[in-house]
Amino acid sequence: MPNNKVWLVIEKNVYGNTQTFSVIKNHKNIEGAMEYKRCLEKLNDRKSQSYFLASDIDNVLENVAHYHNKSVENGTYYEKHPEVEKPV
Repeated sequence: MPNNKVWLVIEKNVYGNTQTFSVIKNHKNIEGAMEYKRCLEKLNDRKSQSYFLASDIDNVLENVAHYHNKSVENGTYYEKHPEVEKPV
């Protein structure tokens, strides 16, 4: 499987009934993209502008599975979901 995964930081602007979307930055990993997005959100002073991350579905699902499995291994999943019994 080629390692050409990328995370996009998308800027959304709303003007009346019109919405525009622009790719502001791309990153090879989600951590870098999230950090850039957080910085943009801190600098943002317009209510009509917001930011979000995007990637292809395989990359998103792979990250979801990775971080879920990591939280199960370190026990934080069970702390956040007390209704789920931790296996012995």
